[in-house]
Amino acid sequence: MMFVIVGTGAGGGILARELAKNDFPVTILEKGPYIKLKDALNYYDKYNDSVDLLTTTCIGGATIVSMSNMVRALDSELHDYGIDLSEAYEYVEELVGVHQLDDSHIGKGTQVFLDAGRELGLETLKMPKAIREEDCIQCGKCAFGCPADAKWSGKDFVDEAVEAGATLITEAEVVEVLTENGKACGVKYIKDDQEETIEADKVILCAGAIGSTLILRKTGIAEAGREIFFDPFVSVGGYLKDINFNTEVQMAGLIIGENFVLSPHFSSFIRANIPDDSVKDSDILSIMVKTPDECQGYVDDNGDVVKVNTIQDIRYLAEGTATAGFVLEKAGVDPKTIGSTVYRGAHPGGTAKIGEIVDSNLKTEIENLYVCDASVLPISPGKPPILTILALSKRLADYLKNE
Repeated sequence: MMFVIVGTGAGGGILARELAKNDFPVTILEKGPYIKLKDALNYYDKYNDSVDLLTTTCIGGATIVSMSNMVRALDSELHDYGIDLSEAYEYVEELVGVHQLDDSHIGKGTQVFLDAGRELGLETLKMPKAIREEDCIQCGKCAFGCPADAKWSGKDFVDEAVEAGATLITEAEVVEVLTENGKACGVKYIKDDQEETIEADKVILCAGAIGSTLILRKTGIAEAGREIFFDPFVSVGGYLKDINFNTEVQMAGLIIGENFVLSPHFSSFIRANIPDDSVKDSDILSIMVKTPDECQGYVDDNGDVVKVNTIQDIRYLAEGTATAGFVLEKAGVDPKTIGSTVYRGAHPGGTAKIGEIVDSNLKTEIENLYVCDASVLPISPGKPPILTILALSKRLADYLKNE
């Protein structure tokens, strides 16, 4: 049984690991290059001017620039599709070492965020993460990759898969799944400007909500990508002298609202809102406001994202932004300096939803073709989806091993 896995993010990495370690032949195709974590900043994708969406094309996919936040999401929603991830969550959480950071890695800025949230009566906790404190140098560069290689990413699992015998082909853009008699039998990809093919008994697309969409369409599943969600977010912050939050582990705290989540996250753009040249990055405390959205938008045939914001999307973001302002003021930030960044998006998904494009085992209408990334999530989680994708992928790996 030969498996081809397209993509090396949260979905592709663990699938490759689980299958290769069980002695299945696995070939992994990654559109981007194999890089070191510290260089990940150079591999953010660029979209059209109307959308500021944070994704990357390189080994590990978006996990390589994530904050390694690990929260369970969409449990009850997935139950509606007959999917119970309880055992998969437990397996994955132990595998990647999910835990709340030691106090040694909770900086002053994060602590005042936590204290302020609790004083305001908000649901406040440390963010569960997959970071190795013994390696972390607390530099604040989590979103740039990781100069100390201290956090988990999909690259870790790809490396383990290769050690177990999997074949990794990088800088290989899969353009189509090959089919015969209604069954997937391999993929066509471009490498070094040459078109190549590889045969497979099973193909699993883990190329992300946009990448998987384009491959599905080329393969004949035209409905893929006609809807898309991504978590809208802004950063809200202001002046708090010598807080030094810019050098802390980012997003190490969490406030859970009904329609939003807040997490301390440094943005250098906040300083531009303050008309005082003496203000430094070390004087900024800022909070990321992240909300779910209503999946209004689509991926066009060029891979560009067209996004529509509904009244509900805007209302949720406004609620979160106002709450962030209260937290900042309670934390000691000068209220006259509080401002926001522009609207951006992260964690695109919903382009190949469970119940529409794939079934509860993540299989498409084409036999032997599966999708396992954020594409399959039925609604926007409004919070980091990595752990949920890992659990779905573990569940799929077990299904494929036992099929």
